[in-house]
Amino acid sequence: MGADSKPDRRLVVAGHGPAAHRLVEALRERDTEATWTITVIGEETRTAYDRVALTTHLEGAELAYPAHGGEVAVHTGERVTAIDRAARTVTTSAGRAVPYDALVLATGSSPFVPPVEGRDLPGVFVYRTIDDLDAIREYARDKATGAVVGGGLLGLEAARAIQGLGLRSGVVEVAPWLMPRQLDEGGGAMLRRHIEALGMAVHAGTPMRALEAGEDGSVRRVVLADGEAIDAEVVVFSAGIRPRDELARGCGLPVGERGGIVVDAGCRTEDPAIWAIGECALVGGAVYGLVGPCFSMAEVVADRLLSETSTAVFDGADMSTKLKLMGVDVASFGDPFAGPDQGALGVTYTDPVAGIYKRLVVSDDAQTLLGGVLVGDAESYATLRAYVGGSLPGAPEQMLFGGTETAGGDLPGATVICSCNNVTAEGIRCAIAEHSLTGVPAVKDCTRAGTSCGSCVPLVKKILDAELTAAGIEVSKAICEHFDYSRAELFDIVRAGQVTSFTQLVEEHGTGRGCDICKPAVASILASLGNGHILEGEQAALQDTNDHFLANLQKNGTYSVVPRVPGGEITPEKLIVIGEVARDFGLYTKITGGQRIDLFGARVEQLPEIWRRLVDAGFESGHAYGKALRTVKSCVGSTWCRYGVQDSAAMAIRLELRYRGLRAPHKLKSAVSGCARECAEAQSKDFGVIATENGWNLYLAGNGGMRPRHADLFATDLSDGELITYIDRFLMFYIRTADRLQRTASWLESLDGGLDYLREVIVDDRLGICADLDAAMERHVAAYSDEWRDTLDDPDRLGRFVSFVNAPQTPDPSIAFEVERDQIKPLPLEVKR
Repeated sequence: MGADSKPDRRLVVAGHGPAAHRLVEALRERDTEATWTITVIGEETRTAYDRVALTTHLEGAELAYPAHGGEVAVHTGERVTAIDRAARTVTTSAGRAVPYDALVLATGSSPFVPPVEGRDLPGVFVYRTIDDLDAIREYARDKATGAVVGGGLLGLEAARAIQGLGLRSGVVEVAPWLMPRQLDEGGGAMLRRHIEALGMAVHAGTPMRALEAGEDGSVRRVVLADGEAIDAEVVVFSAGIRPRDELARGCGLPVGERGGIVVDAGCRTEDPAIWAIGECALVGGAVYGLVGPCFSMAEVVADRLLSETSTAVFDGADMSTKLKLMGVDVASFGDPFAGPDQGALGVTYTDPVAGIYKRLVVSDDAQTLLGGVLVGDAESYATLRAYVGGSLPGAPEQMLFGGTETAGGDLPGATVICSCNNVTAEGIRCAIAEHSLTGVPAVKDCTRAGTSCGSCVPLVKKILDAELTAAGIEVSKAICEHFDYSRAELFDIVRAGQVTSFTQLVEEHGTGRGCDICKPAVASILASLGNGHILEGEQAALQDTNDHFLANLQKNGTYSVVPRVPGGEITPEKLIVIGEVARDFGLYTKITGGQRIDLFGARVEQLPEIWRRLVDAGFESGHAYGKALRTVKSCVGSTWCRYGVQDSAAMAIRLELRYRGLRAPHKLKSAVSGCARECAEAQSKDFGVIATENGWNLYLAGNGGMRPRHADLFATDLSDGELITYIDRFLMFYIRTADRLQRTASWLESLDGGLDYLREVIVDDRLGICADLDAAMERHVAAYSDEWRDTLDDPDRLGRFVSFVNAPQTPDPSIAFEVERDQIKPLPLEVKR
């Protein structure tokens, strides 16, 4: 079936999933002389779509792949029912006979449903297609409980979807831990902690015995082998897949003992005119369920169809994977299960408080990386995966904590960067050089790297930056692939163009629909410029997790309430109100390091009730949830202290009330000390003030955290007016020019000229922008309005504060506490189980 035989050969593709789509696109790109006439027959009523992102369909995401060109005939809602190998025709469910010179079976797989009693009850679903999701969503409208059978990748995605529909969701997994194919026991245990902390029950290590019906004949319970019964009005099976090999069986082609169409390394069946790719193919004794291997098979067959002399083979696949499950980063790469019997050693780090588990598997001489598992923190995934099978550039513990993060330019050329599309570092470098690529979107278009799961995009950008730097080309500061601008440039565009929405910005100055990088960044810019309430209209969809409910999410699914207490000064009456609110709602109370009182344990539907009482008592939002000013801490100063030389408490209150609600690239903290004894610890803050006999010393760009930095002395003996003017300008200049999520400390370090340059800008007005900065701050001060008070006055905004969308007044029953030291604390996970 090579390129030298007769023209206009007929290719029929049975199935139209991701693998089939990739095959057709690869052929269209390479078959420049159009030697193949392509017919695709898919049984779903829609064309191919991205199954990796299936769950996002419930959030309104568009999953469809770009349509094939007009020269490809695509028949949807029709399936191949039989193959006549002698006549080389296929029969379809529409009764048509379609001839072929080559036939590719890309029929995928079907969900495995265990043969348990009750599996056919109403309310029982599988989780495989968009139609499945639509059916689940419709059925679940008036239901309260659900369970997913299967704790693998797709099962946890399904559980997330069920929870997102407002149902109490649980997971049943027969293996001892979650994601047993990707994670070791330690990683599975840590993932379980994360998921249970989100209010989802996990039942692992016990088989399911049956599904029981309720009085109406639909499913009501999942019964486990040990007798435990789990309430579930919706049950979703996602317990594995079975290859769709019935067409091969029907025409006498060999199949595996446990299913799968037997093919050779070139993905060809016993019949030289028939091929199989994707989840229906058994190659090398294995069936592959990840998108990367399926795409690789498609590429192999495309090469083979275009040339009889092609030696393209599928020789296995990188099964590495990285994903975010319900907000939890999870990654597995290489061989995470190798042990001493295979000459391997494990290096493990566990932080149960932060919910982090990391394990590297290395050779017994600790020189070669073999694999690993990351849960809770997968920042180093791209780099670690790139080194699998190669020499470690440093000690294993350095690799574990990112101490040898690669710049991209030092990776071996054969390193697979994008396992989904089998793109190597050398392939990316060659594409950059050959096509003069200067941006990540261009690299993605040219190489396909990063176009599937997207986990390799950070490493793709590092390789691109390294190549551009080596060629003497300025590296793009684009915030993401949707905007060719840095955050500072976007700020100027929004300000100068009077842009009022993300949609307007991306339509006029960007591409696509945005991502979780640019959307929160633009939300911050809009808020910094006073563009209305953050939960108003489109802006609500752009916010980070905590901003959605104007509160900090805690480990057990409850929220904290932090009213503003400027300078730590509070009247007895207000203290009494806080005490009464904490008592009446059963909240845990703690005095914070920022001199405020934090109330923990509030359910989402309680937040408006709590804030109504606080607002009525004169409190306002403390913005503990936002990238904004948090607190201005102070000592008591000269009013009470015998060492104080200025009224630090009054100045702290003045500063906090001036800058409250100011949105920024990162959170901001401040402090004012009344003398050089520095009781308020001002020199560890983003802007800190220390009193002197003659006025105030101003310190800038300090911070605590994982990389503490002492603030730099910026100016001495300032008057009240000078101090406030310089802080105004410092904050506004930072907000305009910093990168996304960049703290003031690293921002100052990135300025060419550092502190001296900053002094020239905001004191000497070197750039001629001081009047503009002053005016911007005055606009902020004049326009300030408390976010919680505004929310309480708006019924539409209040509508989001419910635990379950289909039962607004129902509290989440999975939230539980116990008493310790006379206050509540989240109930330990083992007690919940």
